[in-house]
Amino acid sequence: MADPGARPAERPIVVKLGGSLITRKGEVEKLRPKVLRRLAVELAEATGPLVVLHGAGSFGHPGAARFGLARPPTSAAAGRERTRGAAIVASEVRRLHLAVTRELVAAGLAPWSLPLSVVGRNHEGRLAELDADAFARALEGRWTPVAGGDVVADDAWGSSILSADTAAVELARRLRARRVVFASDVPGVLEGPPGGRGKIVPELTASVLDGLRPAAGAVDVTGGIRTKIAAMLEIARDGADAALISGLTDGALSRAVRGEVVYGSWAHARAP
Repeated sequence: MADPGARPAERPIVVKLGGSLITRKGEVEKLRPKVLRRLAVELAEATGPLVVLHGAGSFGHPGAARFGLARPPTSAAAGRERTRGAAIVASEVRRLHLAVTRELVAAGLAPWSLPLSVVGRNHEGRLAELDADAFARALEGRWTPVAGGDVVADDAWGSSILSADTAAVELARRLRARRVVFASDVPGVLEGPPGGRGKIVPELTASVLDGLRPAAGAVDVTGGIRTKIAAMLEIARDGADAALISGLTDGALSRAVRGEVVYGSWAHARAP
């Protein structure tokens, strides 16, 4: 249920910068600095309030997989190792988060860091609580709140992963977002025969999700494209448009944050 106390005066746009877009997921802790710099400049062209989220990419996913942070601990010893692993992964994602906020500052924005580890809590790997009021207060103060996929406290497992995609769904609902833009290293959801040349699905529906074939590639502890589509459909059901677009196309993100419908895959708003 939406919390009226968490609603800013003007409806924001929520933007999630994919981890595979701003980092090289096949390499450990490898940033794409030129891409990140350009995206920050494009975000600065927004005409209204923004919430910026980002994935962990190569700064978080390898460690999260290594220490099993996306699944329950199997023993007391595993739990102790998990705690150590959570601290390691948290330090890794902080380095990426700092790089993101620095580029936003350089582009002329006023980012306000809100790590999900501070404002979020899980239960058995699922979101249990997210302090949307902290984001609303930042927006009302004319800041741009920024958060990234993170390790958070988990009531049952000790710690687990809270993805930026999950945070996007909750914040879109609680802040009554105008739209949510997922900027990725792909131009949208692709469909077509395995090994063939795919085409972009312009309109996302439940049937698209049901028919999606499993994806291969770099490790993704947050569920990959299936989880993203499910998140976009949930956002649309709550009343905001959600788009998956290419952040590698110059100007696409700037047009999206100015309110244009750009090339990509869209889940269009439906009345809640």
